[in-house]
Amino acid sequence: MTVIGARIRRRLKAARLSQSTAIPVAMSADAFPQNQATSFVEAVSNGLSATPKWLSPKWLYDPLGAKLFEAITELPEYYPTRTEIALFEAVMPKAVAGLGQDVAVIELGSGSSTKTPLLLQALDRPSFYIPIDIAEPALLAGAKAIRERFPALNVAPLVADFTATWHLPVAATAAKGRKLCFFPGSTIGNLDRGAAVALLAHARAALGQDPVMLVGVDTPKSQAVVIPAYDDALGVTAAFNKNILVRLNRELAGNANLAGFAHLARWNATESRVEMHLFSLRDQTITCSAGRFTFEAGETIHTESSHKWAPESFRSMAEAAGWRVTGVWLAPQEAFALHRLEA
Repeated sequence: MTVIGARIRRRLKAARLSQSTAIPVAMSADAFPQNQATSFVEAVSNGLSATPKWLSPKWLYDPLGAKLFEAITELPEYYPTRTEIALFEAVMPKAVAGLGQDVAVIELGSGSSTKTPLLLQALDRPSFYIPIDIAEPALLAGAKAIRERFPALNVAPLVADFTATWHLPVAATAAKGRKLCFFPGSTIGNLDRGAAVALLAHARAALGQDPVMLVGVDTPKSQAVVIPAYDDALGVTAAFNKNILVRLNRELAGNANLAGFAHLARWNATESRVEMHLFSLRDQTITCSAGRFTFEAGETIHTESSHKWAPESFRSMAEAAGWRVTGVWLAPQEAFALHRLEA
């Protein structure tokens, strides 16, 4: 714990000194209502005027927030990243069996593309890699790293919000191999069921004929395991959550007092999800260029949801979107799932 804590503290110090080098990890806001905001100021205006208040999780990922999340993935409490990577290492050749040569890989929310090599090296001479992410610096950096590691691969990064409408580049559309959409990280868990089905349906349509999709999905488990993953002992997740107020102050000339809010992670059994909130410790008011927003003591800002779906629940969503599940691989104790979908 001492070694891990020291390494994370070094990461946080580096993040504060060099925010421009951060590597964002894309997340979707579609777990929340009316997610049509195209700018941070619009999102704050809409979200903090609503009842209950909310802010999309994608706004958590400014450069510092992205570095904080990178540190979170190394915490002993945060099981999803290491569990998924171990699962991919064990089963990826089976998951891509029979796809043939010249597969075009499209990755949603690629970020720094750290898990992508596990997929690419399991494929037989893939033809294209199209990472899609809204964070252009991280997208380009990740694409560069993939080019260097796989020099024969055509890499065509696409700057886009993968939760909205996106289309493949013409060259990838014309590629002769099958199209494989890669969606790791249980990022789909940030969407509610309706938004997740819509995203899966759009991917089904955008990929063209005979597509395949590999989706990483976190599964339900004990609150004793799940809650600490979103409320760690070092307080890194709390800093990550509160950083959205730091961003509000910096970018929107706000006066939010971080000491007036507490990080709150709670389990919503009805929706099978962990929710992150910013809990107002007292009556207070935030003013910024997006408006003036009053809070009562105990009122919260809902900043993120992370749904945990059992394989049968995810299967029903995939089928509603026009897919069929042709393979499911589970980590030990069913701690994480990789689903293979085909049209």
